[in-house]
Amino acid sequence: MMKEFFKNAMEDMKESAKAQHQVDKAQFEAVKAESKAQWEEAKAKGRPENRKALLQAAREAQLADAQKRIKAAKERMEAAQNMKQS
Repeated sequence: MMKEFFKNAMEDMKESAKAQHQVDKAQFEAVKAESKAQWEEAKAKGRPENRKALLQAAREAQLADAQKRIKAAKERMEAAQNMKQS
């Protein structure tokens, strides 16, 4: 009985070690891929035409956000004026 217990314990430890190795290997590959992606992004941003396009996209997003805020503010002002007149 004791011999069987240790045999099962050793098998469980062996399976656990294999599973942990697979997890560690997958995490290492993920970090490696993320690092390479970050490097490629940095390299792409370094090119003047790409940087210009990224900055233009950021400005357009900021402009769209500002336009949306202006519209919301005007709607609030109109609602406030309508409440005053009622």
